[in-house]
Amino acid sequence: MKRRQMGISPIGVLFVGAFLGFILLIGFRSVPALNEYFAIQRIIKLVADEGDGGASIVELRRSFDRRGQIDDVVTISGADLDIVKEAGKVVIEVEYSRKVPVVANVSLLIDFQATTAGR
Repeated sequence: MKRRQMGISPIGVLFVGAFLGFILLIGFRSVPALNEYFAIQRIIKLVADEGDGGASIVELRRSFDRRGQIDDVVTISGADLDIVKEAGKVVIEVEYSRKVPVVANVSLLIDFQATTAGR
């Protein structure tokens, strides 16, 4: 009795390889945007701590801009921050979108929201 072999065909390997390649491409292209988001999250926490120490809103925006230059934050600036004081603590929020080119005219649009609320 003959048993039929099970496995993936060469065309199936091409499709799976192309799919995995596309997923990796998106992942690699998204890394700079994610690194910038994590840098922004870290910077606004440090700046909010400065605000809790008594710094003015103008000083907080300048501090964000200085720290942003060091960490290569180019998508937003200190003017884009929403700074409020809630229950004696400075809360900084920012919402922005980042367009990540993938291939030719195909892009990925990522919406980010960073906040210091609940720290």
